[in-house]
Amino acid sequence: MMPIENIPDWEQRLARQDAFWSREIIDRPVVVMTCPKVRPERAWPHSSHATLRERWMDAEYAAEMALATAMNTEYLGDALPYAFPNLGPEVFSAFFGCELEFGEDTSWSIPILEDWADVGKVRFSTENVYWKKIVEITDAMLEAGRGRFYTGLTDIHTGGDAIAAFRDPAQLNYDMIEALDQVKALLAYVTETYLKIYDLFYDKLRAAGQAITTWAGIVSTRKWLVPSNDFSCMISPRMFEEVFLPSIVAECQHYEASLYHLDGPNALKHLDSLLTIEELSAIQWVYGAGHGRASDWMHVYRKCQAAGKGLQLHLGADELDLFMENLRPEGLWIAVGVRDREEGEAVLKRVARWT
Repeated sequence: MMPIENIPDWEQRLARQDAFWSREIIDRPVVVMTCPKVRPERAWPHSSHATLRERWMDAEYAAEMALATAMNTEYLGDALPYAFPNLGPEVFSAFFGCELEFGEDTSWSIPILEDWADVGKVRFSTENVYWKKIVEITDAMLEAGRGRFYTGLTDIHTGGDAIAAFRDPAQLNYDMIEALDQVKALLAYVTETYLKIYDLFYDKLRAAGQAITTWAGIVSTRKWLVPSNDFSCMISPRMFEEVFLPSIVAECQHYEASLYHLDGPNALKHLDSLLTIEELSAIQWVYGAGHGRASDWMHVYRKCQAAGKGLQLHLGADELDLFMENLRPEGLWIAVGVRDREEGEAVLKRVARWT
């Protein structure tokens, strides 16, 4: 495993995050905190790109930005510097032929499957421009990050989210009634292809001595990733269980560990189904803007713990005491917002009392 310069306890930080998956603790739960360094060590790269697309597709710029972030950030508690090649949340669908449009902070795909008669055109190809670009950005980050940060996998939304991108979410709602066999057939192809793609990147990263990470921020030696299905907020639990749950189970069985991204109150109706997946390690509950704070959802977290699942939590420092009173420390990965190193050290002292 690649050592990280200037973080002498990097192995211990990895060990705590590895233990999180099996709901064990070495000495305390995982606590991840970052803040800007008082004196930046590297100049931020300057963008002179003519368009947003040019900036997003510039592999060297992405690698330079990742390196500057790693060198200009304080990594406290169990935090480790990481970066991941990023062309937006629907890049996986772009691997199959969707075009991407780029905004300042995100991108979105253009549906390509107007008629199910043309489903044969929705095919993954290693000649695809976005596939080649993700590989290029990965290679550039691996080179820039030697000893500085871990390079992870891109944000991959497979399953129902991929098909929603091919068809458009509103149209897929009709398809769930009028073209269910076609949906299931395409889902099987997408899932099979995804597992092969995952293994290609997993093998590439491990060969380079990388810990495994992605946008969710967990950095671990385990073979893991983030199953999700944001489209599920539009369908019933029965339909979710019949059509999409089997592919989510297949993903979880493919990994050593997994973190399900449960996004928004309208997706919460599927939690019971997800908690039945034996191989699912942990839940990331994203309640969303306008729906309170983490502390307002304690009943969800307690339910997940009762089912034997770990939790990824993003908390304010003022919420810690409530969580320490209501949850067991085993199987918690906690990100806490802090302003500086002093505040971070105070948080660690408080969490130490938990165990």
